[in-house]
Amino acid sequence: MKRWGDLSQDGVDHLAAGSVLDHAEMAVVVTDRFSNLLYWNPFAEKLFGRPGPASPGDTSVLSLGIMEKDHPQAIELAKHVLKGGVWEGTFDVKRGDGTIVYVRAQAVPLRHTSGAVTGIVITAREALRSNEREKDRFGLLERIGERLAGSLYVEETLKRVAEMLVPQFADHCFIELMEGDRLVRRVAHHVQGWTPPSGTWKPVGAEIRYPIGHYADTALRRQETILVEDFATSSFPSPSEGSARLCGEIGMTSAIVAPLLVRGETLGLMYLGLSNLTDRRSPHYDAFDRDFVGAIATRVAVAIDNALLFEEERHTAESFQKYLLPRGAMPRLDGLQIAVRYFPAAPLASHGQGIQTQVGGDWYDVIPLSAGRVGIVIGDVEGRGAKAAAVMGQLRAALRAFAQDDKSPADILARLDEWTRIIATPEQDDNGADISIPPIVTCQYLVYDAWSRQLSFANAGHAPPLLLVDGQCVELDIEEVGQPLGVRAKGLHADLVYKEETRTLPPGAALLLYTDGLVDRRPGRDGHPPTESETLGVLCEKLSKLSDADVERIAETATVAVPGEIDDDMAILVVRSSDVDLDVEERTFPAQPIMVGEARRMAAEAFSGWNVPEERAELACLLVSEVVTNVVLHASTATVPRRELSVDGPPLPFEESWDLPGFEDEAIGDKEFTLRLRRGEEAVWVEVFDQDLRLPRIRSAGENDEGGRGLYLVDQLARRWGSRPTKEGKAVWFEIPTRGR
Repeated sequence: MKRWGDLSQDGVDHLAAGSVLDHAEMAVVVTDRFSNLLYWNPFAEKLFGRPGPASPGDTSVLSLGIMEKDHPQAIELAKHVLKGGVWEGTFDVKRGDGTIVYVRAQAVPLRHTSGAVTGIVITAREALRSNEREKDRFGLLERIGERLAGSLYVEETLKRVAEMLVPQFADHCFIELMEGDRLVRRVAHHVQGWTPPSGTWKPVGAEIRYPIGHYADTALRRQETILVEDFATSSFPSPSEGSARLCGEIGMTSAIVAPLLVRGETLGLMYLGLSNLTDRRSPHYDAFDRDFVGAIATRVAVAIDNALLFEEERHTAESFQKYLLPRGAMPRLDGLQIAVRYFPAAPLASHGQGIQTQVGGDWYDVIPLSAGRVGIVIGDVEGRGAKAAAVMGQLRAALRAFAQDDKSPADILARLDEWTRIIATPEQDDNGADISIPPIVTCQYLVYDAWSRQLSFANAGHAPPLLLVDGQCVELDIEEVGQPLGVRAKGLHADLVYKEETRTLPPGAALLLYTDGLVDRRPGRDGHPPTESETLGVLCEKLSKLSDADVERIAETATVAVPGEIDDDMAILVVRSSDVDLDVEERTFPAQPIMVGEARRMAAEAFSGWNVPEERAELACLLVSEVVTNVVLHASTATVPRRELSVDGPPLPFEESWDLPGFEDEAIGDKEFTLRLRRGEEAVWVEVFDQDLRLPRIRSAGENDEGGRGLYLVDQLARRWGSRPTKEGKAVWFEIPTRGR
């Protein structure tokens, strides 16, 4: 016994596509892109009164019998559908026996599996003249509503309306919107192939002034739809002499003007007109058409209002983010070329959460640090909209402040992780317990030293940068990718999550840092978005050919390398190391008073060899003496860094009389300091390294005190100065400009 729905082989054969179409009581016609007939079913032969083509492609769709006066409409059908649209309308068809039938047709695009439009599918049936106009109008109203539903921008909304109305319902369409107390023309759309001569109708962007008594002025003042059924029997004042002359030349026959009203406000006017430029069955509008245009105007007004509100929100969010990101050109840095890009994603109405601005929390930054070193940041706050941008702004400001301490990248990310928890929106459950959820943030912080080409970095769940060198594009090797900021479990120390790594960049190598918007793409026509590995492969393939190009070209190429529309906002930062070595001098001295003069002599010789202006060189040498003197004076009181003692075997009992070999010598041995000098394009940097863990501070020297003024002089005479901890102790540095103060 067969189950319900089981079919015999004969039944399956009857359900084949060709068999079904043979029995359909509706004409089905298929054409290629050039309107050549490829197929029609038996009912089409019956409806059009003509036999099918002897072979595919041997005749045009116009041979179906469409009367000559409707040929322009058939051509418009083909153009509209081949662009991916749906067309619906009626034709007068002269059958083979000479009889004329009125045919209602709908045309849809025929798509290949790739999504490309390869032809047109037309379904048709005989229509009754008594109700064809109503069906045409309601079908048009439905399609306008569908098109407006996905419209997010004002210009796009207005353009869609005009394209739907002309030429199917009107020969001319004007849409004008209020800008303050001015009425400005935003759209002027006419039947294909015709453009109003200069000096007649006002162009797009012009202010429109309708005289008192003009039907458009009446529609605006009364806030109601006005119909001019026949200009031959009506008289109205004209906006200009040229306008009146043109109306007579093209034979304006009828017009409807509808105000665009929403929430009690008048947004503007929609003007539709008929003329003798086209051959229509009825060249005049009537009361039914007036009501129909009023219904369209209501939908258009709501769509425009939504678009205006959306554009205002998007502009606010974009401006907010724009001013939170680094403004203007990136700073000029020695040994480093920089290019940046930021793009918000295009809006998307059906993205699961309604219309979104797509502005998010992506950010980048370049932070000048001590002695010409540079902090480089790329980050992404989860989510979109103004809230994500606000969180981004707070994190960027906090990171810039933390970076000034010159701590390691891992320490900086650990502090930023704590800050991410602090800025979480305060929330409490029913029992008053804190349930605040911090934002999830990916971030990578790098510190680059152009003189040593050393790159130190730590990663918080962010995509590795791309390294471009010697015609190759590969991901930078990162061994420790920590968790994103804000998700670290309680009790887990940050030192266990964020690890510092160090690499040396080859001369002339480029790094591309990016957020995931660069490789995330919206689904294509097949409904499936490309995988990240696929888009990353495409990106690397194109960038590998530009490994030696300038950073601006690399950034520009990266933004357009991956096809498809971006699904998230996108930040890109490209840096390239110098292909030549920068000037540096370094020497280690015993921490003895006599070495102050030696250090100063070394600095003077270096500055002379670098052609530093004499007055700047003397100032730098003076400050070298002050900093080195400060190091030597405090060396005698500096504590020795503790050393790790490992003992094999069982633990030994503690005895105060232990003598540890080597410790006594170290305690009384001479200490050392290192003087490092660097020359940049516009400044020189001086660094003094020693083993003292204590960071210097400016003291207020008394009137009779012999010391305490060295760092005060450095603070007053150097452009910048500071200190930072190192693995062995600390470094004191200052900067002297060589080109003005």
